[in-house]
Amino acid sequence: MTEKVGIMGGTFDPIHYGHLLAAEECRRQLRLDCAVFVPTGEPPHKKEKTITSPEDRYAMTLLATAGVREFSVSRTEIDRGRPSHTVDTLEEFLEESASARELFFITGLDALLSIDTWKDYMRLPSLCTLVTATRPGYSVRGVELLPPEIRTALKLIEIPQFAISSTEIRERVREGRSIRFLVPRLVENYIECRGLYRRLSGGPVKERSD
Repeated sequence: MTEKVGIMGGTFDPIHYGHLLAAEECRRQLRLDCAVFVPTGEPPHKKEKTITSPEDRYAMTLLATAGVREFSVSRTEIDRGRPSHTVDTLEEFLEESASARELFFITGLDALLSIDTWKDYMRLPSLCTLVTATRPGYSVRGVELLPPEIRTALKLIEIPQFAISSTEIRERVREGRSIRFLVPRLVENYIECRGLYRRLSGGPVKERSD
């Protein structure tokens, strides 16, 4: 049988309950066998971002998904040692599997609408089904402007509204405010023990471009 695998890429800086909810809703609605979180290693637009170290982001993602049988975390992009591109990651997942796999790449709407900036983006429909999360009743604007090949390979999944962002979490930590119930307790403890986000520099971090 073909294994249906969800691939959720992102900086996860930090990972929060919004990420987990989106992955679970996509897994359930699309009847995926599992969801794999893939923290970005070296973003292709690194000069535009200031992000936490890959090892810290990987550790937090492991902690957030610990004990969830259907979730796992991959070091594919972290260990690549060069700028990470979605097309490369998908090819690796297909090549490394000994069994047949059907991939579903889960990404945010903002990232999807800038897909024409991704490396070899027109090859994506041959590698995966593109999945983007939307809010119930939310008007999805801009999707109709995507190339027909991309629209055909796209599934829109409605996710219960859960307004949390990594940017907000980093700001709350910097300002000394609580992040309880925004991230899993183990992630909250890790951020506190490592002293993450207390002093930030540079511009905002985008969740994912490519």
